[in-house]
Amino acid sequence: MRKKHTILIVGASGVVGAAALNHFASLPDWNVIALSRRFVNLPFLAQHISVDLTDPQACVQAAASLSEVTHIFYAALYELPELVAGWQDPKQMAVNEAMLRNLLDALEPVAKRLRHITLMQGTKAYGGHVEPARVPAKEHWPRHAHKNFYWLQEDLLRERQPKAAWTFTILRPQIVFGYSVFSPMNIVAAIGAYAVLQREQGLPLSFPGGGRYINGASDSRLIARVAEFAATHEIAANETYNVVNGDALVWQDIWSSVAAKFKMPVGEPAPLCLTENMPKHEKLWAQLVNKHDLASFTLAEIISSSWEFTDRAFALGVEHPADSVLSTIKLRKHGFNDCYDTEASLLDWLELMQKNRLLPR
Repeated sequence: MRKKHTILIVGASGVVGAAALNHFASLPDWNVIALSRRFVNLPFLAQHISVDLTDPQACVQAAASLSEVTHIFYAALYELPELVAGWQDPKQMAVNEAMLRNLLDALEPVAKRLRHITLMQGTKAYGGHVEPARVPAKEHWPRHAHKNFYWLQEDLLRERQPKAAWTFTILRPQIVFGYSVFSPMNIVAAIGAYAVLQREQGLPLSFPGGGRYINGASDSRLIARVAEFAATHEIAANETYNVVNGDALVWQDIWSSVAAKFKMPVGEPAPLCLTENMPKHEKLWAQLVNKHDLASFTLAEIISSSWEFTDRAFALGVEHPADSVLSTIKLRKHGFNDCYDTEASLLDWLELMQKNRLLPR
């Protein structure tokens, strides 16, 4: 029996893509196709296509089997090894634009039933990595005047959309909590690995970052639900939405819950550059893998560039960080009212990493 929708999850091996893959696969009216360079653990009945989006010809070959696609959830991302510096690098921007362009060039001629595209952005849209952003950040503001691949991808969609049968929706989450290996921005993995390495050395769980500030997080499952809303409600056509859990996040105020999760005492704050110091523990991590029968990944594979991302999220070296708050009013006014408890969300994902033998209990 032909299902009503067929969604292509692009970047399905990432934190956001993996959550979208599992969510849409749980819905009765959706066929799900995962697209990524690396193989992913697939839910029941989902399909996988391995494609390098930087290769236009590979995209054309893959598109031959994608004629039934009605929706695209685009979460593919290219990051440079020096993560934060790469956010303003022209190469990073050009590659990310080319990846989306290659996919659309290949898919649009064959996917005649394509009706909607969901595109991921993030808080860098408000320029918070360049200068403090106004609080709360709102979607209707003019673009912040800095170069960003978000604008290149968005302009590509806006250029093509008037001549197409599809609409699009842009989602802007904040710090994403989820589950993925090899992800360059998986703060849950970094927190969990930091905790168990400290514990193995007989050390308390000291907060390694800088000063207090009000922040926010986005559970990847919430992002997936918003993506379903955007794909199935006309009001979301050609709109942009902030997607955050709905509460606030101050790292120091949930730190004791992380310590309790790993049965550790909380130490005094002790600033530590995770990017420089934690990769030195590969041998200790290998011992933990053997000791606790963990999945056979190296520390570098589990974390990727997430140490650097976590240092930035923790405001390492900043005594008085600027608050970073996104307004959720627009999404709620348009009819989506789901939310997540950020503290519970973090503990949920740490538990899942333990269950899947990526972290010891």
